[in-house]
Amino acid sequence: MRSRLVAFLLVVIMVLLAACGSPSKEDVMKKLSGKWSDTKGYDLQATMEIKTGSEPRLYDVSVWHTKPDFYRVNVTQEGSEDSQMIVRNEEGVFVITPSLGKTYKFQSDWPAQNSQAYLIGALSDDIKADKNAIMTEKDKTYIFETATRNNHKKVLPTQQIHIDKKTLLPKHVSILDENKEEKIRITFKKISLGMERKPADYAVEMEKSGTESPPAEKESMALSTYLPSVEWEGVSLVDEEVIQTENGIRSFMTYGGTKEFIIVQEPASKPESTLPVSVEGDPVDLGFTVAALTEKSISWESDGVSFFIASDMLTQAELIEVAASMQPEAMK
Repeated sequence: MRSRLVAFLLVVIMVLLAACGSPSKEDVMKKLSGKWSDTKGYDLQATMEIKTGSEPRLYDVSVWHTKPDFYRVNVTQEGSEDSQMIVRNEEGVFVITPSLGKTYKFQSDWPAQNSQAYLIGALSDDIKADKNAIMTEKDKTYIFETATRNNHKKVLPTQQIHIDKKTLLPKHVSILDENKEEKIRITFKKISLGMERKPADYAVEMEKSGTESPPAEKESMALSTYLPSVEWEGVSLVDEEVIQTENGIRSFMTYGGTKEFIIVQEPASKPESTLPVSVEGDPVDLGFTVAALTEKSISWESDGVSFFIASDMLTQAELIEVAASMQPEAMK
């Protein structure tokens, strides 16, 4: 009888110790939500590696956020002076490309409907939104595997969020394709919680009406043609046309079959004014740049090229899939 009692007590003690040593998924989620979402604001530095092309591309990412709705995200490709910034302030959402001297203005609720892995509040929301999220532990790290909620979720449906057990801050995020292969990795270098900036810090510099810059000189430019690397059964290039414009070469590529769409490319032009240009659609982060997405089209500028894809057949997710797969012809 005594031996049975001792054995029972040992079992009870082991169960209690196990419970104390291994917090539940819900316990960790509650702590994360309080630490990430309840902060007044934050600054962070990160790197983003995109492996969707034939060669990986690495970007430096800087984020400012002040509650409730102020954001400034600056993305710069490693080894290049070109950068792009997306800002949300009281006036709306702006995308700024300094190398082209262009500013685009959107009337959008970004990033509410477009979760981004470099926005830590969005990561917290991703974990809470996925009722089937899985938490595992490895050494000093909690790993949450959740569904993605961004515009790439059709081709990149899963993410793994690695969180330091001690600081309860994200270490890195792996975004995976359908085969669970890592295609994008966000690595957090520094996160400063509690940072609260003034609205003026999120202002977009622009000249007032009547102070426009003189028209830029027209310069004929060569065009490096890009091709989509996405492969859909029954879809192929059926027609290609090139015309000469005052700004250089404009290329039209028509794809037909089970899915029909057209891709237009031409050299990106310098603006005649520094005033923001209103753009139809919502801003969509393609990783390497921010595009404007409507029901029937997607457009963006990258590497000195202006892109426009339109279709009556493709869904918005498919438009994004084609845009994200565009690569220089030599790399295809």
